[in-house]
Amino acid sequence: MTDRPARPVRADFPVFEPIETRWADNDAYGHVNNVVFYAFFDTAVNRCLARAGLLDISGGETIGLVVETGCRYHASAAFPEALEAGLRVARIGTSSVRYELAIFRAGEDAAIADGFFIHVYVDRDTRRPAPLPEHWRAVLAQWIPAESGA
Repeated sequence: MTDRPARPVRADFPVFEPIETRWADNDAYGHVNNVVFYAFFDTAVNRCLARAGLLDISGGETIGLVVETGCRYHASAAFPEALEAGLRVARIGTSSVRYELAIFRAGEDAAIADGFFIHVYVDRDTRRPAPLPEHWRAVLAQWIPAESGA
């Protein structure tokens, strides 16, 4: 018997971003290297934040720093597969957010990998934690799955 959490499915995630694999993502074993999945997670979170008007990469007063991350692998992927990242918010703190993600093959229901990023939002200049503005909280709350109520 294992305590490993269930493999996520698409219905677990309210937001999706396309992820295109690149030739350079494959390693010597012929599959997307494990560390590339972290880049997929980072890309999905930041693309969603930018699209929602929350992230201003070059001039925003607040920036997110990754303070913890993790990933579990269920199946491999390889270039030239088209993938999708599912995203949900598991927790909104005073100045932090726990994003949970899963990577899916296009058209498949079960994740090939899943994990999380915890961002602490800080003042760009001082690097001290900055409380999340209310408009951020309103958008992030939309990314919390209905049944979780985080």
